Amino acid sequence: LMKRHASQASSDNANVPKAAPPITTNDGLNAILRQYQNAEFLAVDTEFLRERTYYPQLCLIQISDGVDAVAIDPLAPNLDLNPLWDLMRDQNITKVFHAGNQDMEIFLHLMGSLPEPIYDTQIAAMVCGLGDQVGYDKLVKAMLNHDIDKTSRFTDWSKRPLSNRQIVYALDDVIYLAKLYPLMRSKLEAENRSHWLDEEYTKSNDPATYVTAPDAAWQKLKVRNMRPAPLLRLMHLAAWREREAQSRDLPRNRVIRDETLIDLAGSNPKDRKDYANIRNFPGGKEGKLVAPISKVLDMVAAMPSSSLPEVEKRGSTKRPPAAVMELLRVLLKHVTDKHDIAPRLIASAEELELLASDDEAPIRALNGWRREIFGDLALRLKQGEIALAVKKGRIILIENNG
Repeated sequence: LMKRHASQASSDNANVPKAAPPITTNDGLNAILRQYQNAEFLAVDTEFLRERTYYPQLCLIQISDGVDAVAIDPLAPNLDLNPLWDLMRDQNITKVFHAGNQDMEIFLHLMGSLPEPIYDTQIAAMVCGLGDQVGYDKLVKAMLNHDIDKTSRFTDWSKRPLSNRQIVYALDDVIYLAKLYPLMRSKLEAENRSHWLDEEYTKSNDPATYVTAPDAAWQKLKVRNMRPAPLLRLMHLAAWREREAQSRDLPRNRVIRDETLIDLAGSNPKDRKDYANIRNFPGGKEGKLVAPISKVLDMVAAMPSSSLPEVEKRGSTKRPPAAVMELLRVLLKHVTDKHDIAPRLIASAEELELLASDDEAPIRALNGWRREIFGDLALRLKQGEIALAVKKGRIILIENNG
């Protein structure tokens, strides 16, 4: 165990404390889990690798209840993690993460469900004046005035034994996270802003957030202005690759590269020799993927024309006046600076564009608390009821009584 101390992380070797080795036995794991069963919250972090796999490979789990911090070695032989998964599902204990998307992906894959309830300090930071997607080290510095040791950030966490410095580095992630959580929660409660994050937490608590459905995999590809027939082929090729990557536990690009998939969709090879002309196609015309990909292309070719996707024509959507967009951007910056929150929490660029064109646009900024602090002002600005001005170097709002 490591007790909480403000001087636990340091780039100076002489000041690095001695950490207990990671838990590797069922007895050791069950003992610490019994201690944590009555905790109000648990700060949780993981170390993993995913360069050669589709799913992140869990290498270390760190947990702190705000008093003690431990590392658990999931690579230890015969270690049964099911009691830990039960603790992660305990509804009475809040699980605190920072930027926990990849952690959630790991837990969902191994547990079959997400830890719950979840609190993410990166999400909370958006209403604490620390910006969008703030890094952990920046958050610790801003709120605790402590510098995190970054020297072990790019370590190979699968290698054993782990050094004392690696263990201390890993434990710091939950030691300071356990300090941040009560501070951030108290700040949001005092300012009555906790509900401002409901929508973000609804998404982060939804398992669908962390799973790529094969039929939606094509949306991750960077394609523009593709005609309906090639796009239909790409949709089915991307779905095939996603299923292959998942079943073989390989990164998508280790199955076949994005640009090769797009080339296949566009060129639509008819026989084996045509595959020799596809850039970076694995194995060329003799490759093992010729048969399964040809099967996909043949299947798509047999589909009726009604299967073709609708493709939005360029220029078909009328863009709002540029001046209106700029005014809304300035107003958004003014409002988010005033309330000390991240602009993305109110509206994205796409949502601002919709608002510029439509006073009843189906966007977040025209509902709930967002409308109270920004949406109504935006509509009044569009209607000429208020104006933006500069006074002493700062943006101010002026009532237009004319």
